[in-house]
Parts: sequence; C-alpha cells; structure tokens
Amino acid sequence: MRSVFGGWYYRIQSDTDTLAIIPAYHKNGQKEFCSIQIITKDNSWNVLFPYESLIQQRPQIQIGTNRFWDNGLHLDIKSENLTADGNLHFGPLTPIKYDIMGPFRYVPFMECRHIIKSMKHAVTGNLRINENVFHFKNAVGYTEGDRGRSFPKHYAWTQCFFPQGSLVLSVAEIPVYPFRFTGIIAVIMWQGKEYRIATYLGAKVLKIQSGEITVRQGTWTLSAKLMEQNGKPLLAPVDGDMVRTIHEHVICRASYHFQIDGKTAFKFETDCAAFEYEYPQ
Repeated sequence: MRSVFGGWYYRIQSDTDTLAIIPAYHKNGQKEFCSIQIITKDNSWNVLFPYESLIQQRPQIQIGTNRFWDNGLHLDIKSENLTADGNLHFGPLTPIKYDIMGPFRYVPFMECRHIIKSMKHAVTGNLRINENVFHFKNAVGYTEGDRGRSFPKHYAWTQCFFPQGSLVLSVAEIPVYPFRFTGIIAVIMWQGKEYRIATYLGAKVLKIQSGEITVRQGTWTLSAKLMEQNGKPLLAPVDGDMVRTIHEHVICRASYHFQIDGKTAFKFETDCAAFEYEYPQ
C-alpha cells in the first residue's frame, strides 16, 4: 500500500464567527482511514472514520453521513468529544484562471500538490458545534485542497479576505529528488483582477523570519506578517499518516503589504487572517 493523503480545506468567516473544516483520507503501509478536523478560534477537534466510509463521486465526497462539495457541505458528527451538525451553502465561487501548480503539476514524485477551488464566495447556513451555534449570513468562504504523501517540513501559509478582494500566500521547502528548493505560490484577487506570484513565474523569497514572509516577482512585492501566537493544534500528514502536529491560527492578527512598481497598492492590518507558520522562529 503506497502512502497517500488527500484533503479539502473550507474556511468560513462572518462578522462574528470564523472556522475551518478539513475532511481528508489517509493511507500508509500499515493503515488507512478518514478524518474530519474542525478548528474555531477557541478549539480544535479531530474525528476519525473508517476508510470504507469514504465515497468519492466527484465533485462530491462523503465521509460517513458527512458530505462535501464545491457549493456547500453537510455535517453530521457524533463522537466522544464532538457533536457537529448543520448545512452550509456556497456561491458563486471565484476560481483562479488556471492550476495554481502551473507546470509543476507535471513533475513526478512531489510530496504535496495544491489546488485552489475558490478565492472568495458567499456562505449562508447554520452549524452547531457542541453547545455553540454558528449562524452564517452575509459570510464569506475560501476553499482549497492538498494531496500527496506529506506536508512540507518547513512552510508558511496565510489566507485573508479584505473589502476589495482575497489573497493566499504559501512558501515551502520542496524536495524533488535529489534537489530541494523554496517554492512560492500566491494569488491576490484585488479590484476584480488576479495577480499571481509563483516560482514558475520567477518569484523569489526575500525574507522568511520571525513570522514574516516577503516575496518578489518582477515589480510586484508581497509581504505578510503574523502578529500574534495563539494557534490551535492541527494534525498534518507524514507519509500518509496523521502523526505531525502543526498549529493554525484560523483567525488572528496579521499585516499585509502589496507593492506594484515600488508603489503601495494596499497595506493593512486585520484581526481576521488565517496563518500557519512552520519555519524555525
């Protein structure tokens, strides 16, 4: 049995509530199983399911009685530590122009491949998570996915909605035997235009230090900085198995600065960013 995982990441944000929901499947040499992780500002949970409970009928997947598709999701979880139920509806989606991996989608043996399903879309519905009820009206959502064997050993990822758009930035140490390089993928949707920054387009890292990331591509420069440390534990794959603990800030304080031709296109701080920073401090 080869080691493999596949997961989908749904982030939902309203004026009062933010959460992330991550359904996934996992295989390694000894076992195979499914999981659903839920992260809120205050807590995180991981619920395991038999691999046989997975039904993939693209574009929908089902884990037990939980269903996930491009335009919504249905939760029905009853476990020892978590009860979660409800429905969310998405749309219209905002897809990017082409595969975020670019030509790297053809490179064999990459440990992780990424997909962006929607940069920003409307979300409506209600979820009950244990004793808390989350009401989403005029909320926004972001959806992405990953598949492969393992998350990168060192990486940083951030996603943020803002009044005129949405952005996502990821920088990671990528092993492609026998080489290693720092890979960059980023998309900025701003004022109806897509700006893409990527290694395959010539992007370079200027800084990764103390929670701050700066990348440059031609005359574009994007910086992101994590401004607080209160991440919740999240399990991540290593050779298909969920044995690594990372920390996600599903909603936190961060700053962003985007420059074009040396001039500031936008610069802001927000209390509503998502951030993972898995580089040595």
